[in-house]
Amino acid sequence: MKLATFMHAGKESYGVVDGDQVIDLAPLAGAVGKTLKEAIAADKLGEIESWAKTAKGRIPLADITLLPPITVPDKIICIGINYLSHVKETGREIPKYPMIFTRWANTQMGHGQTLVRPLVSEKLDFEGELAVVISRTAHKVKQADAFDYVAGYSCYNDGTLRDWQRHTIQFAPGKNFPATGGFGPYLVTADEVGDPSKLHLTTRLNGQVVQDAGIDDLIFTIPALIEYCSTFTVLEPGDVIITGTTGGVGAFREPPLWMKHGDVIEVEISKIGILSNTVKDEDKLN
Repeated sequence: MKLATFMHAGKESYGVVDGDQVIDLAPLAGAVGKTLKEAIAADKLGEIESWAKTAKGRIPLADITLLPPITVPDKIICIGINYLSHVKETGREIPKYPMIFTRWANTQMGHGQTLVRPLVSEKLDFEGELAVVISRTAHKVKQADAFDYVAGYSCYNDGTLRDWQRHTIQFAPGKNFPATGGFGPYLVTADEVGDPSKLHLTTRLNGQVVQDAGIDDLIFTIPALIEYCSTFTVLEPGDVIITGTTGGVGAFREPPLWMKHGDVIEVEISKIGILSNTVKDEDKLN
């Protein structure tokens, strides 16, 4: 099942994607939750899937504005240096533990929305990633049980201001400029995706492939990340773990490849879809 959060006729809603239409869940909101995050927390995805099979209220995808699938996660936990190909290009040693940093919810935008390059930097880099959305409260979860806590998956572009990232050893400033984190287009439920290690990620800049790798290149697998993260914090329904980017980022190319005004950046993951955003300079938004 593919689930989308969107704006339509001035109102935020969410629904089930069916071909080129979305089944608006607004009529069911009182029973399953007003947002996708609430529906996940209430364990209502199965009920939604059953209801959607007979629902008639549909909206063309062309008539909606997609938002991040989870608009306000309690936590967005990002993993750095987590693909062997990325470790190789950085010249680092393979990490012993996951490298953790955070992104804030108000930096995210959905598929088709504008990725903004701020005036303070020209070094806006792309990072195509697989995002994992947590289904229920998770604390001290073991790897063997980790997939029981996954609601589904999505695409993510962890847009990064490299110079601001490197001001200190802490990454947060370079990862949290407004409208730099692409998230979407949909949340695809775990049962539809199956084994995430068999997925393939491709990032394209203006149609040219810049990143291309299997998810099986991850150093710390999704179960390992859930075990580690749920040990130091309590994961809540709707929390997002961004699992890291593969090799090919712009910062380690010769010469470096930065996103600029007018560029189109796409992150495609098999079985999930394509997240596409157009880059605009901050002073050219209007």
